[in-house]
Amino acid sequence: MTLFAPRLPPRFGHATFARMMHDDSATVAVLRARVLAFARERDWEQFHSPKNLSMALAAEAGELMEHFLWSDSAASATVAQAPAKREEIADELADVIIYALEFANITGIDVAAAIDAKLAKNAAKYPVEKARGRSDKYTEL
Repeated sequence: MTLFAPRLPPRFGHATFARMMHDDSATVAVLRARVLAFARERDWEQFHSPKNLSMALAAEAGELMEHFLWSDSAASATVAQAPAKREEIADELADVIIYALEFANITGIDVAAAIDAKLAKNAAKYPVEKARGRSDKYTEL
């Protein structure tokens, strides 16, 4: 089913995947490769259509939102930092990102280019001089 198949660099053995990665050193390419390798090892690509992945992504986003249900904005920040909930919240965020990266793998969407293009569109919709400190939709600025 894969429409796009990033190649794993030669240094990407299982030992590389086993070590902990962090935002300050991981690249999108490395994360995509890890997600792809994980799915391939389990022969899950056959189930990873854009439809299924987009639905799984929405379901996982719902599970993330569930942690903050009925909390006001200030309380939600407290919930996000609560030691008892932090790992569960991190797990749900990871699920969302994993499905998003696998969606990019399957569709061949360049994540960095898509983010760059979307930020440029948003900058045009939400110019700093009009949007700074406001939560209004761009049509209301």
